[in-house]
Amino acid sequence: MSYHLRRKGLAALMIAGSALTAPQLVAQESDTLVIARSMDVNSLDPSRAFCDTCQFYLTAVYETLVTLAPDNQSLVPNLAESWEINDDFTEFTFTLKDATFADGSPVEASDVIWTFNRLKNVKGSPSFLMDGLTGAEALDARTVKFTVDAPNSEFLNKVSAPYTGIINAELAEANGAISDESAAEADKAEPWFLANSAGSGPFKLATYSPEAELRLARNDDYYGKTPAFSEVVVTQVQDAVSQAQALETGQVDIAMQIDADTAQSIRSPDVTTEVIPSYNFVYIGFIPGAKGMDDILTPEVRDALASAIDYDGMLDFTVGGNGKKQAAPIPNGFPGTAGLTPRTQDIEKAKKVLADAGLSDLKLVAGYPNDNIYGVDFNIMMQKVQQDFAAIGVELELKPLTWAVWRDELGAGEWPVTAIYYAPDYYGSGQYIAYFAMIEGHPWVGRASVGKPDLVVNPAESDLYAKALASSGEEAEAAYQKLGEEMMKDAIIIPLVSPNLVLAYRNDVSGVRYSACCNLPLAEISRN
Repeated sequence: MSYHLRRKGLAALMIAGSALTAPQLVAQESDTLVIARSMDVNSLDPSRAFCDTCQFYLTAVYETLVTLAPDNQSLVPNLAESWEINDDFTEFTFTLKDATFADGSPVEASDVIWTFNRLKNVKGSPSFLMDGLTGAEALDARTVKFTVDAPNSEFLNKVSAPYTGIINAELAEANGAISDESAAEADKAEPWFLANSAGSGPFKLATYSPEAELRLARNDDYYGKTPAFSEVVVTQVQDAVSQAQALETGQVDIAMQIDADTAQSIRSPDVTTEVIPSYNFVYIGFIPGAKGMDDILTPEVRDALASAIDYDGMLDFTVGGNGKKQAAPIPNGFPGTAGLTPRTQDIEKAKKVLADAGLSDLKLVAGYPNDNIYGVDFNIMMQKVQQDFAAIGVELELKPLTWAVWRDELGAGEWPVTAIYYAPDYYGSGQYIAYFAMIEGHPWVGRASVGKPDLVVNPAESDLYAKALASSGEEAEAAYQKLGEEMMKDAIIIPLVSPNLVLAYRNDVSGVRYSACCNLPLAEISRN
């Protein structure tokens, strides 16, 4: 989940209106499911994809060894019918079901090993899921054993992430995929995956038109329960209001990005809306390594800026109170969060810190994607941050950007403040440590330091992370709580709000639910 890269711009806005016309007839066909969303696809290659749309696409087309139950916490069998873990969480052995890929070939241990090695070696956004993987052995065609370099009590949770879906190795290799250590440079399969799939799931890729439509076809040779729909069409609809209109008029069956305020405007008796808590959150990030910031964005100054924010007001301002505050960059309800205290506004403290640092007239620039995520308009959100910073004498220039420009400028350290979002890839707090903790080599160290890790690295977090992964239950919870506290002290990632999620769908559709790993399980949906 992750900052999920989007390629949007004027073309996407132009497509949004026309995209509504195509499914108008399709949505009324009982055998086709039509979904409206603003698509954030960065890739359809399981080893490179990293986005919200990717989550439910990959879950429908590929299968993981284990998956998340509807309670969003328990793990249940998927491709693996059983598994064993040694006492120190370093060896994981899986026994596979008698399953087949969409082309009829069997899913074997060699495919699992190949998939995990490729995920690790291609160095894509989800490659962190295979961090520490050192050994893989096929005990027989249906039994596979993995070894990690240090205790990792979250490895089983990791392999429920959609990006670990098992790929048909022979088919992928025939089309340019490579799994060995040369994969980062030598693998050329990504374009092939934009037009083809190689999974064992209940659906397969039919066609994909960037910024317009993603179309799935039922896998009629699926070895498991046959899905209800022969076809799923995901159509590009940019904003919540347009999605709601398409839903009310019957042009689509499901609208995935309607915010709570827009949901209240829906009057059609043929539409169901449910507002539920989510594990998603939006946040601002400070970049001490940005140009000209080395001696300015110190931990004390970052904490002062975080103290300037009116978190209660932010909740009302962005989502009309339809969400929750969040203390650390670990979602509410995940291990270690129960004892964390959310930040509160303290204007006088912030002013004093800045005055003591000689920064009473500080000027900053915030570069962020010009988008609406989880019902949060980033422009409105950042205007609130701008207003709060002004209360302590800090001038914040807002710089909304296209996703492509934002990505490039983020890597170059062009501005010291940004804003983005994260959705879970599996149930487990370790993914947030792997992504957000100030541990050398972790993604946000690179982004925050812009090549100067000494500015941000927190040595305590590395030891705590190792302790968390070597334990389970209450001991792991305690370690994750301390990690959450340390990340709050870092004051690099400042969660602003965890928005509630709106499930919006036509009344003749059932089985719509929120999955913390997989977003929207398409195979469970049917028409009444």
